[in-house]
Amino acid sequence: MKSDDRPVYLRLRDVIAATILDGEARDGDPLPSVRSLAAEYGANPLTVAKAYQTFQDEGLVVVKRGVGMFVAEGATRRLRDAERKDFLENRWPAIAAQIRRLNLDAEELIERALA
Repeated sequence: MKSDDRPVYLRLRDVIAATILDGEARDGDPLPSVRSLAAEYGANPLTVAKAYQTFQDEGLVVVKRGVGMFVAEGATRRLRDAERKDFLENRWPAIAAQIRRLNLDAEELIERALA
């Protein structure tokens, strides 16, 4: 997990989101249990549960009692839309400013992104 100053549950949320957006867990697929994710990342199970709760609150994850947590139908599209919006509104402006400051060439950036 990347190191940053944000709370652990938000970093775990990023891990879960990446699992969904990368297609490792598709709509309807089961997600790792709270305990297994906690063990994998050395986190407190309550912290993992808090990360999952944010997805439940947004309707992106559903809980089937006694079975586990699953990616909700339509969650991938909704999560991708939300992440795109967040990127374009909150992160892209600083990146675009840095590109201008460094006088970077768009073609070179595209080539590197696709490499």
